[in-house]
Amino acid sequence: MTNENVAPGQPAAAADEQLIHALHAEYAPALWRYALRLTRGDEARAQDAVQETLLRAWRHSRTLSGSAQHARRWLFRTLRSRVIDEWRSRAVRPEVLTDTLPEREEEDNVDNALRGLVVLEALRKISAAHREVLLECFYGGRSISEAAGRLKIPPGTVKSRLHYGLRAMKLALEEAGVVSEESQ
Repeated sequence: MTNENVAPGQPAAAADEQLIHALHAEYAPALWRYALRLTRGDEARAQDAVQETLLRAWRHSRTLSGSAQHARRWLFRTLRSRVIDEWRSRAVRPEVLTDTLPEREEEDNVDNALRGLVVLEALRKISAAHREVLLECFYGGRSISEAAGRLKIPPGTVKSRLHYGLRAMKLALEEAGVVSEESQ
């Protein structure tokens, strides 16, 4: 590709710029298609490869000022080398960590386990009588009359212990910093 569009006496930088514009106009679509094939459809990698190739062409514009066939071969060979180099560097180096975490594919139970530990610690801080009523009703799934029968205490006592046990749990969770007075 020659600098035939360059006016005589035009500065070399302007000639280089015109050459790069001409190369881009003529070869960018073909380079894009070739880069997409090489990157197996990864548009971001293909775009980076084409951009890097054209940047290298700009840096080596004197080399490309020869025949059109020479420029075409140079561009496609440079693009291919760029994609291969990028592929090799990815194979050697692991991916760079970013500021964002990838989405979880499946739900883990870490949050549930931590909540369970906090609740268990709060249960340990309340009285045994309140704890056994809360365990029967909330964790055992029993009604007040069923809990009263199992614990051998009157239903009114179960209701009272349930009420005061929940208040004690709330206070223990506030002390642990899990819930605040404003959130209630």
